[in-house]
Amino acid sequence: MEKLPSLHLSRRGLIGAIGMLAFAAVARPSFAADSLISFDELYGKFGVLGLEFSDKVKRLAGKDVSMKGFMAPPLKAEAQFFVLTEVPMSLCPFCSSDTDWPDNIVVVYLLEKQTFVQPRQTIEVRGTLEYGSWMDPDTGFVSLLRIRQAEYSAV
Repeated sequence: MEKLPSLHLSRRGLIGAIGMLAFAAVARPSFAADSLISFDELYGKFGVLGLEFSDKVKRLAGKDVSMKGFMAPPLKAEAQFFVLTEVPMSLCPFCSSDTDWPDNIVVVYLLEKQTFVQPRQTIEVRGTLEYGSWMDPDTGFVSLLRIRQAEYSAV
C-alpha cells in the first residue's frame, strides 16, 4: 500500500488561513455593493440637453452590474431581450426614439433565451452596463441604457 504524504499545518499557518478567508468574505460584499445600481442612480441631473447620465453609470460602463426591477411584458415570447422597469407595468414602455426615453427603464439583452416572468415578479438582472444612444439593428428599437450579456433570476 502506498503511503500518502502527510499535510502538516502549523498553528500560525492555520490562523493565517482563517484570517485570509475572513478578509475574502468581508472584501467581497463591498465589490458587490458597488456593482449594484438602482434606478435612482442612473441619471445625475436634467440639463439643457435633457437627461445626463450619473457619474456611477459612467464609472460602471463596460463592467458587470446587477440591478433589481420588473420585467415589462415582452413584444414576443421568443425575444432575447426585454425592458427592465422600476415599477410593474402591464404594457411594454417602448418608445419611438431616445428623445422620449423614460428615466426608469433599461433594456436588457440576454446572453441566452430564458422563460419570461410575470410583470409583478421582482427580478435581479446581471450583465454588462452600456450607455449612450444605440439602435438595435434587428428591431429598430432605440435605447439610452442597456445591460448586455445578461441573465436574470427571480428575487
